[in-house]
Order: sequence, then structure tokens, then C-alpha cells
Amino acid sequence: MYAGAYTYGKTRYERYVDEHGTVRKRIRHLPIAQWAVLIPEHHPGFIDWEIYQANQARLDSNTRPKPHQSGGAVREGAALLQGIATCGHCGRRLMTHYRGRNSTPGYHCAGKDIVDGRGQYCLTIGGLAIEQAVADAFLEAITPAAVEAMRLTVEQLQTNHDAALSQWRLEVERTHYEAERAERRYRTVEPENRLVARGLETEWESRLRDLAAAEAELRRREQQRPSRLDQEQLKRIQILGSDIRQVWQATTTTDRDRKELLRTLVEEVALNLKRAEGHANLTLRWRGGAITILDVSVPRFKPMGPRTDEDTISLLRRLAALYPDEVIAGILNRQGRKTASGERFTANQVGSLRRYRDIPRFQPATEPPNGELVSIRKAAQILGMNTSSIHRWLADGFIAGEQVTPGAPWQIRITDELRARIVQQEPPGYLPMMETTIKLGVSRQTVLQRVKRGELEAVLVRQGRRKGLRIKVVDQQSDLFGAIS
Repeated sequence: MYAGAYTYGKTRYERYVDEHGTVRKRIRHLPIAQWAVLIPEHHPGFIDWEIYQANQARLDSNTRPKPHQSGGAVREGAALLQGIATCGHCGRRLMTHYRGRNSTPGYHCAGKDIVDGRGQYCLTIGGLAIEQAVADAFLEAITPAAVEAMRLTVEQLQTNHDAALSQWRLEVERTHYEAERAERRYRTVEPENRLVARGLETEWESRLRDLAAAEAELRRREQQRPSRLDQEQLKRIQILGSDIRQVWQATTTTDRDRKELLRTLVEEVALNLKRAEGHANLTLRWRGGAITILDVSVPRFKPMGPRTDEDTISLLRRLAALYPDEVIAGILNRQGRKTASGERFTANQVGSLRRYRDIPRFQPATEPPNGELVSIRKAAQILGMNTSSIHRWLADGFIAGEQVTPGAPWQIRITDELRARIVQQEPPGYLPMMETTIKLGVSRQTVLQRVKRGELEAVLVRQGRRKGLRIKVVDQQSDLFGAIS
């Protein structure tokens, strides 16, 4: 609930009542147009009034823009339209990105839609083509012929603005007359006619509100008057137009300098991407209100051809390490898998797919592997364990297993190293999992990963009250210079 307010200088103090009935205060800094008193050049300052206003405008333009607004400080990156490019679909400010080895600039809209559970950009496009089109339009706009056209345009805008101001002055006169007439009618009514007086008072207040609104609109339009160009400014622009292309292309001109030059004339570039049609519409809004529309060709989306499913590719990677191409083709055909064109696999097709995906071909081992390859049930009998324990130690990585394809039976290779890792009693220096995690200061999963990579030695105790995994932890103490003792 609004409780009251007062203005002191350029600050407005407001009081309101929140939903709990507590009176709170709020302070707002008013813009210059709403200051109660403003007397420029009242006393000499360090800088004049025009420089102060220019500095304030520059500070306002350097602040981070609000949503759906362009602007912001000029950065050092190569993206020419940084801060002034907006999305033609949703109106948000385009964000910049850099890709590739040469850091090619690009633009994308941060307004995302959730499609199929994923966030997709409203648009994304490379910046080379659109930046070149905007730069050409900018350089063409400041040629001598364009400068003359700009002068005529500014004069036309000034004339149109003056005509609009004359209409609003007539509107202010009309509302002023209506307010005076309502006041006269209210003052001539008899005090005894309360109902009539109340109605006339309401009408008078309404006319006063209309007058205040018309005067405020007239002041706003007078403040938006287009600035005139004097002869000195036109001469400077003509000189700049004859040399600007050389300055723009000079090696000494930095990306920041080009952005500064571009912002002297261009306020906003709205990008409307039509990827399916192969072009993008650029709407350039120049300082002064002029609009230029450019059409830039962009690459179309190329439809993706038939591709082998990723599940088949993943299976091919595992099979290629164990079997030659002709055997892999037979396995894939027995599983009912098809090529990208819907045909049965052959050895040549498997070889071509393997080479396209950079999958190395099968190389038979020079020496046969040690140990017997058995099933999980037989491995449990040999090692004196349950099959459930074998599955659990396979999942933890303590025991290595082989599986040709998902769903196929696991096979365990019984080696002397595997037999040595399964003991009857706990050897000295080996700790249980809980004590190991506390001593190393890591999680159980991290310990298992280190065991799997061979960084930690581990054995499996089968008997005793505390059966299970035991890890050997070596005390490592660093000296002053980081050397391990």
C-alpha cells in the first residue's frame, strides 16, 4: 500500500506498507528530466555542461544492458557487432563466441527453448559474412554522396519533427482551453447544487489531467529534437568519409577502434536468421532513426545422410580388438544388425566402417595369453567363491573379465596373478576399505579406481571374521621441498 512520498533534489523518498502491515522506505534516484530544480551553468565547474552530459551518456552506455536492450562497453574481442546485435526472433541481445583455430567470431541468442529434453539456441551463426555486410554498409554510408543524403535526411527529420511539435502545441492549447472552460463552469454553479458541483469538479480534474499529460508529452518531444549539423560538422564528416576506408583496413586499427567507429553511426543491428532459406535479414538502425535492411547469404543446413547407429559402432570397437573383419561381419549379421543402407554386413563393409571411424584392425597376439579362459560359474569353483562375489568384484574392478558383446556371458582368465590376489588370511600392512579411505582421505570409489589402475595393491581375504578386500597403503611423507621420503 502506498503511504506517501516526497522529492528532495534528484532523490525521491517513498513510504509504503508491505503485506505484513510494516511501513517501509524506498529511495529512488530520479532522471534529470524529473528533477525539481535544474539550473545549468549556475556556477563554474571543472568541465562544462555539454562534456558532463556526454560523460554521463557514455557511462550509461557502458553499463551492462538490461534484457532486450543493446549496448554495453566495447570489448577487445574481434566480434564487430558485440553489444549492438540483437535477435530478430525474440529481441534479446546476441552473445558472442569464438570457434576454431583462428578464433572466428560468431553470435548466438541466449534465449533457449527446451526441445526433446535439451536446450537449443534461438539462433546461432558465424560472424564473418554479417560483419562484412555491416562494415560495407557503414563505409558506404560515410562517403561524400552519403553525407549529403544524410544532411537532407536530417533536415527532413527536423521538418517532420517541427510539424509534429506544432500539432502537439495545438493539442496543449486545446486541452488548456477545455480546462479553463471546465473551471469556469465549476465556479459559476450555485453552492446548493452539490451534485452538479461535484460532477463539474470531477470534469475539471479530468481536464487538468489531460492538460498535464499533453504538456508532458510536448516536453518529451521537444527533448527528442534531432540535432542539426552545422557546416563545420559536415566538413569533418566529408573528410572522414574520404579516408575512413583506409583507416578501417589499416593494420594499426584495432578491433576496439573499429567498434568505436561503427557505434558512432549504428545503434543496433537486428538479425533475423532464416537458415532453411539460406539467408539472413539484417536491420541496421542508425543514429537519427534511419533504417537499412540488408540480405546476407548464409550456408543452409545440409541434411545428414544415413549413418550407422552408435550401438553398432560401440560393439565394433570392442570386437575389432578380438576378431578380424570377416568374423565381426558374421557376429553382426547373427545379431540382426544392418548397415546404414539397410544391408547385411560384409568383411569389406566392416573394414570401410572401421577405417572411417579410425578403429584399428585386429592384430593377433604373437604369444598366446597365459591362463585358462573360463565362465563365471567355473571361476567361482576354481577360486572357492560364490558367483555373486565374482559379479561384485567384476563390477568393482578387482577382477578383470572379458565380454564380447553386451548380454554375452562374462569370461574370467585364471592366471597365477589372480590366484595370488585371493588369500586365506590378511597379510601384514593391508588395511580394510574403511580404514583405507580414512587414511587416504578419499572416497571408496576413488580407492577402487586406483586399484583398477594398479596404483594400489589389493588382495581378497576369503576366511576369518572380516572377509573382504584389503588394500596396501604406503606411508608417504613429503619433506620441505616436496620430495617423498
